[in-house]
Amino acid sequence: MKDSKTLLGGCRVLDLTDVKGHLCGKVLGDYGADVIKIEPSGGDTARNIGPFYQNVADPEKSLSWFSSNTSKRGITLNIETPAGKDLFLRLVKSADIVVESFPPGYLDNLGLSYSDLRAVKSDIIMTSITPFGQEGPYAHYQATDLVGVSMGGLARLLGDLGRPPVRMSCDPQAYMHAGLHGAVGSMMAYYHREMTGEGQHVDVSMQAAVLLAIQHAPELWELMKVNVVGTGQFFISVRPQPHGLLSSRMIMPCEDGYVACTFGGGASMGQVVSSKALVDWANEEGMALELKDYDFTQWDGATITQEEQDHIYGTVGEFLKTKTKAELYEEAVKRSIMLAPCNNIEDITKNVQLEARDFWEQVEHPELGETITYPGAPVKMAQTPWRIGCRAPLIGEHNQEIYVDELRLTMEEVGILQANGVI
Repeated sequence: MKDSKTLLGGCRVLDLTDVKGHLCGKVLGDYGADVIKIEPSGGDTARNIGPFYQNVADPEKSLSWFSSNTSKRGITLNIETPAGKDLFLRLVKSADIVVESFPPGYLDNLGLSYSDLRAVKSDIIMTSITPFGQEGPYAHYQATDLVGVSMGGLARLLGDLGRPPVRMSCDPQAYMHAGLHGAVGSMMAYYHREMTGEGQHVDVSMQAAVLLAIQHAPELWELMKVNVVGTGQFFISVRPQPHGLLSSRMIMPCEDGYVACTFGGGASMGQVVSSKALVDWANEEGMALELKDYDFTQWDGATITQEEQDHIYGTVGEFLKTKTKAELYEEAVKRSIMLAPCNNIEDITKNVQLEARDFWEQVEHPELGETITYPGAPVKMAQTPWRIGCRAPLIGEHNQEIYVDELRLTMEEVGILQANGVI
């Protein structure tokens, strides 16, 4: 029965993914789907990814696992065994979507391919999340997140001009992009099935998901044969020769961190007004006086030299270094200056806008005796709200709930399956 209070109420998802696809199941679960996370008997290897709760290295205390597996129930099952395969197919009969991230061909060899699942449930949807997709010369290559952001072109866009490429550290960007696209593809396929009765195979490429996130860089190569690399703190303007590339610094240091600041003029009246307001403020405090009468309407980004622009930016930058992020942002709002703080995580947790939207979710962890604050809904839906249904499951936490209460196995049968390494 569908739950009209959530977007995906009544939809059941079997989640076989590793770290590449965990976000997919989380998104589906947070939107109301009944997501059953299926792990090996010892638990998903991602449980060993730190940092850990109170720095205790424990597969039940991985913060990475916590963040990417909310709103899921968890069972253990070895689908490589005949009995495990049989149990999985029994679960498929009641499922709507199967999400997996095995190498192409792995499930085929087990007799669990998309066509095999369709024989059990004709309208089943299978979403496969892999580094390079199901077909092509790279299809069987393995890849880490670093490989994903590199092969997708994102790493080369980052970093400073003239220096080696860098990756975004801490959170795995390629995995997140792939998981999110997996969730979107799954929901679209589910909607299509609701309209037509047809299931389908959703094929997600981590490389392609990353590539979609680098905006206009591919078009600049197509149209002008310019490789946009090492953008880092800059906005790179591609100009015909003899002027060439123009690097405009977008991230500037201030007293206690950094701010994003758009500075310039020309035909953009918003920038003209903003830049003049910033210079006027600096002048009031005896700084950037050489720009006092500068006519920003004459700013020509097509011809200005890099040296001239760097000098102007440097003059304004010296003023910014005398103010804190909070001071700059407060005054920017008052004076219509295009400037915003580069928030760190502490800043974000104290952000009044997120607080006003009730963004943060309090999730109970009974096994820890604590309630932990989680990021909440980026999308607000009045009729079918997003919510975190529960914290990430413990290893095999819902085995009895699924195997005994639902599949009607006896406790003796469960014990035999556990002894044989099936669950």
